[in-house]
Amino acid sequence: MLVVISCKEENTECTVLRGFFPNSKDPSVVLYANDTPIDTVYLDKDKNFIFNLKIKESQLYNFETKGKFKYVFIEPNDSLVVYANAYNFDESISPELRDPIYSSILDISPMFTLGQMDSLRNFIKRYIPKPDITNIMESIEHGKLRPSKSLQDSILKMLKGNKEFVLIDDQKVEFEQIKKAALDAIKNNQKTVYIVRGGPGTGKSVVAINLLAECIHNGYMAQYITSNAAPRNVYSAMLQQGYKKSEIKALFQSSGTFHTRKKNELQIAIVDEAHRLRKKSGMFQNQGEDQVKEIINASIFSVFFIDRNQRVTFNDTGTIDKIRNFAQEQNSLIYEGVLESQFRCNGSDGYLAWIDNVLQIAETANYDGFEGDYDFKIFDNPHDMYDAIKAKNKINNKSRVLAGYCWDWPKEGRTTSLVKDIQIPEHNFGISWNLGNSDTYAIDPDSINEAGCIHTTQGLEFEYVGVIIGDDLRYENGKLIVDITKRAKTDQSIKGIKKLLEENPDKAQRIADEIVKNTYRTLMTRGQKGCYIYCTNKELSNYFKLAYNHQLSYTYNEPQVVLAEQPLAADKTSSNTTK
Repeated sequence: MLVVISCKEENTECTVLRGFFPNSKDPSVVLYANDTPIDTVYLDKDKNFIFNLKIKESQLYNFETKGKFKYVFIEPNDSLVVYANAYNFDESISPELRDPIYSSILDISPMFTLGQMDSLRNFIKRYIPKPDITNIMESIEHGKLRPSKSLQDSILKMLKGNKEFVLIDDQKVEFEQIKKAALDAIKNNQKTVYIVRGGPGTGKSVVAINLLAECIHNGYMAQYITSNAAPRNVYSAMLQQGYKKSEIKALFQSSGTFHTRKKNELQIAIVDEAHRLRKKSGMFQNQGEDQVKEIINASIFSVFFIDRNQRVTFNDTGTIDKIRNFAQEQNSLIYEGVLESQFRCNGSDGYLAWIDNVLQIAETANYDGFEGDYDFKIFDNPHDMYDAIKAKNKINNKSRVLAGYCWDWPKEGRTTSLVKDIQIPEHNFGISWNLGNSDTYAIDPDSINEAGCIHTTQGLEFEYVGVIIGDDLRYENGKLIVDITKRAKTDQSIKGIKKLLEENPDKAQRIADEIVKNTYRTLMTRGQKGCYIYCTNKELSNYFKLAYNHQLSYTYNEPQVVLAEQPLAADKTSSNTTK
């Protein structure tokens, strides 16, 4: 537990950081700035410590005791009082916090510790007059700190200076660290690269947009960059009521435009979904050198937000190693950070761990299940799943059906949802792919009548998603099988896999396994509140059910991939239009 109390003192010549660690077994406290130790002080007999600092600008510091780190943002002339407890907070140590030094603060904002549930309840009753008939205390106890709005709904207000999202935990830390690195890079004209790793729902895009808003409000030339057009299109649509088209275009850029940029012509490049960056640009992948290299070259400061488990096409080549190598080539300073706090999926880290394990992407400690506050359901009939999603969508138009790319995306009939591209004959079920006359599927009011794919939804979020898992993933003879031959022939995600199969079969197998599993991992983590699934393969559905109900004896398998030519699940009469 960490408590920080800040007080501004008049005419203070230095910044004071004081506090106490009642449970510390370490005699000293080490203070860091930018992960560099700058001072060490010893605890007194009462476990108190004090730092007297001379700082000229606001900065994020961290201090360490007994191998544990705590972060605090300090401004010049601050006077901060810190209480840090590495163990469960207990009433036995609370008398220290009743010291008169804290009385003025605690009178306004009282603090309650373990064993003071009744006191907390009475305090809340002052502001909540109705009886506690809904177990509000239990809700508070088990609640999670997370935003209730989606990023696409909030982007306009964010760019106009409103704090739509309160960054939490490591999100706030990384935001401040990145901002500091960016300002230093511009001030010193020092090319700098910052790499931020994070899984789905850890707030990568939220931090990225907050950075964009902060930069433009402070007069810096910054751009938000993605390879995937879907988030750019949605954000641009949401901004049309507040900005001119030329202004929007200046803020949101495709990664495929940087091969024409001059060296350091952009101050700050904010690259979201960096795992989707490609080696070449242009319609035919024949322009430029490498998008990572081009972005670093064109920017004084560039930050790359990346999830190595979200590569979903053969041409996705953005990796941490590649970013490091190109940064070193251009004599860049390199910083790295990580985001772990869960923003999406109701904050359920267990659900994400379970997904990684059940899809055999990574072995985790949570295979037996996850916390029950995330709404996950497995349906035996696609009609039932679709009806459930439509019911959720009636609330606020924030639920969608998504599908694996196992059905062709034909050219004809792309302006009406009456053409059912996705067909599941055994259930007499059909639904159209997202229509070709709109590039804002995520927010279009009528797109509940369509199914989105990985290309129209990656980088975006909904409240509920219904995911149709097609024939490219099945369960057979106790093994999870990736069958790349069941992908639609219009699927450009796997273009080049046949040639690689001839040159390097082992590598082709690994890439096919990665693309298919990452696709479903990404689709199944688009929902903030819930994910419903239907599997065309009944054995796969049973596999998910057994795993979800803790009834599966699990053995992690090596990738099982089918690469040989087999009949496609898609209609062979469809056109060659690609998606």
